[in-house]
Amino acid sequence: MDKISITLEPVDNNRLLNLCGPLNNNIKELEMRFNVEINHRGGSFYFVGAKKNIDIASKALKELYQSTKDNDISTDTLREFLNNPNLLNTSLGDSSLVKDTQFIKFKDYKVKIINKNQERFFKLIKSNDLIFSVGASGSGKTFLAIAAALHYLDLGLMKKIVLVRPAVEAGENLGFLPGDLSQKIDPYLRPMYDALNTIMETRLLNSYIEQNIIEVAPLAYMRGRTLNNSFIILDEAQNSTKEQMKMFLTRLGKNSKAVITGDITQIDLPNAFSGLVHVIPLIKNISGVGVCEFSEEDVLRHPIVKKIIQAYEKKK
Repeated sequence: MDKISITLEPVDNNRLLNLCGPLNNNIKELEMRFNVEINHRGGSFYFVGAKKNIDIASKALKELYQSTKDNDISTDTLREFLNNPNLLNTSLGDSSLVKDTQFIKFKDYKVKIINKNQERFFKLIKSNDLIFSVGASGSGKTFLAIAAALHYLDLGLMKKIVLVRPAVEAGENLGFLPGDLSQKIDPYLRPMYDALNTIMETRLLNSYIEQNIIEVAPLAYMRGRTLNNSFIILDEAQNSTKEQMKMFLTRLGKNSKAVITGDITQIDLPNAFSGLVHVIPLIKNISGVGVCEFSEEDVLRHPIVKKIIQAYEKKK
């Protein structure tokens, strides 16, 4: 690990506040984007990381500080700055960065990124506010999205996680299940609880749920809401209708991200067109939207699962 320090001049407390953002969120965004650690006192900033990374990050910070003379740095302007391919003569592209073994971290737990599509998925999450992840079941789409949400929460970049699923039966009749509405819906949300329990301790998870920091809910409960400062995940999105998909996408509020995951080969809607199938062609050319496609080669479950998926594909 290398270390460098820089001093931003002229020192102006208002400009420094603008640069760092509320709760240092802009600095945290730079740390995550360039895989460095940044500490500061007044106008002095201290960088720790691979030499190439801290050189790039420090140049970016200097250029951002220059822009504070005339402009406010919002989350949107910061991300636009970081995503500009011409920034600093294109030296800020991800390919210029030194990458350690890739992990998504929450507290002491690390989720390892093990293939190129998973790496691309996480990169899209970092650089976009709306991300679609489409592909074979068992490729880690939901687990990675939840890990990324917890990572953002841990860094203080988000204040809340909202995990959403459509309550659609896979051939079963919801009305015949025992219990009240909450008990009937719970089995559909259980896979999301399983992912959370893998990454975090049950006591901490229960505490976050009680404080409404983490919310797990069926898709129908999203109507009429605006979700600010939230990381929102819609899982099994292939089972949303066109109307539900539009409703969900328009819940996105200020400083929020949404990740939509689904497998269009496993649609359980009885008499409706899948909202996921409908929306992908509409949004894939919109700036700020990313689409990552997984294949059967990315399946991480038992080796026989990959063969089963291939057998079904051949039968089509």
